Amino acid sequence: MTERSLSVSHDLHSRIQTDVTDNPVVLYMKGTPAAPACGFSSLVCQILLKLNIPFVSRNVLEDLELRQGIKDFTNWPTIPQLYIHGEFVGGCDIVKDMYTSGELQALFAKK
Repeated sequence: MTERSLSVSHDLHSRIQTDVTDNPVVLYMKGTPAAPACGFSSLVCQILLKLNIPFVSRNVLEDLELRQGIKDFTNWPTIPQLYIHGEFVGGCDIVKDMYTSGELQALFAKK
């Protein structure tokens, strides 16, 4: 790995860390909430919108470095990825299960 790629990786890590720290709810997704580019991203958006939770989204399809970087950041292989108050919650299946069980609503209620 070159010094340049190490620097980019560090910069990207810092950018992601700032993003999830500065925003209460962040969704890294394919597409946008208005136009999701995959069913998994669409489902997580639908859940957040149904719960009336404001969130910031990042379209990983617009930034290939971010697309891989977010996976490396969490050591999680898939997108979407949901962060609440700086903590990684999970991907579509986890968010859906938490919503179905009421655990997601409880998490938002206590924050």
